[in-house]
Amino acid sequence: METTGPAFTDELWRSVTPQVIGALVRRYRDFERAEEAAQEALLAAAAQWPEEGVPDDPRAWLIRVGSRRLIDGLRSDEARVRREVADASRTPDDEKVSPPPDADGAPGVDDTLTLLLLCCHQVLTPPARIALTLRAVGGLTTAQIAHAFLVPEATMAQRISRAKASIREAGSQFRMPPAAELPARLSEVLHVLYLVFTEGHTASSGDALARVDLTAEAIRLTRQVHALLPDEGEVTGLLALMLLTEARRPARTSPTRELVPLAEQDRSLWLAAQVREGVELVTDALTRTRLGPYQVQAAIAAVHDEATTAADTDWAQVLALYDVLERLAPGPVVTLNRAVALAMVEGPDAGLALLADLDGDKRLARHHRLHAVRAHLLELRDDTDAARESYLLAARLTTSVPEQHHLRRKADSL
Repeated sequence: METTGPAFTDELWRSVTPQVIGALVRRYRDFERAEEAAQEALLAAAAQWPEEGVPDDPRAWLIRVGSRRLIDGLRSDEARVRREVADASRTPDDEKVSPPPDADGAPGVDDTLTLLLLCCHQVLTPPARIALTLRAVGGLTTAQIAHAFLVPEATMAQRISRAKASIREAGSQFRMPPAAELPARLSEVLHVLYLVFTEGHTASSGDALARVDLTAEAIRLTRQVHALLPDEGEVTGLLALMLLTEARRPARTSPTRELVPLAEQDRSLWLAAQVREGVELVTDALTRTRLGPYQVQAAIAAVHDEATTAADTDWAQVLALYDVLERLAPGPVVTLNRAVALAMVEGPDAGLALLADLDGDKRLARHHRLHAVRAHLLELRDDTDAARESYLLAARLTTSVPEQHHLRRKADSL
């Protein structure tokens, strides 16, 4: 064991975990056993490395230990089965155990993408994909994932276990999908990463407005995919969108932890380095790759981030971009956001007319954002009674405590 190797950090854990699991899955073709063996290897490292030092090649050390744990488990199971068979048939138990066949090729960072694709398999529901991705690829514990999504640890453990069983029953193998299937599978991966980031940026429930651990993990994993696929415009667009959105985090809450809307934020608190990186990424993607929804969303975020003040926002450009986004990826949420831009360009009545078309959409009828946006546009029109009523309705519908407080304060101010 070398003491001059890499530093013993959480970043080291997170970076090697998917590679270790990927190598074990590729070698032994058993996702569930591989994930468990990798976790046992990580526990062994946590016990030994602080005392003995971090090895020069942590990944190789973890794969070696994980392989031993997995083989021990396989041998134990085989021995138990042979004993049961021997007892039933009264034949001697003299067979030798041989480990599963190895696979060619050295483990590497490509295993991360392959593992992401496996965790985002079509047979899984979106919640199962998120949980399995955070567990196997993100390296988060079941308790951490459960805490992030405000469910009991036992519930999350069952969700992860069922996800692994579903992949096994589907007969999925640890390998890159055929070239024809890769775009669709990659789209699933990006969607899962987007959902993780969205939940982290504005938690769907609970006392905290944001969950920084989730946004950081989503950005980290998206960076890995971008490093593997730098010419995929939507990967670049998603990374840019995350960075441009996360750059505003320091200004999103007041010193008393109250929500501060975009128009009222102190832009000097925004993370300038992330804004620059996000703008550079989306500019690069828009100029040399096929246009996609994540790129357009990133471009919208860039328009907001590059405005010196809220009053300087180029709302005409934002509206034009939402027009493009609605053609690429139509949906009620896009229409809802477009209504705000339309109101800023043509007046609140135009935006309210667009919202009226969404009242019959069951996907948004009981969503607090529809009523919060309507309240904002009614306030712009000086219809204070109706605005107050919509703010209070939105406050009743949201399960986020910071959003409830903000919406009630808005209602009280009227």
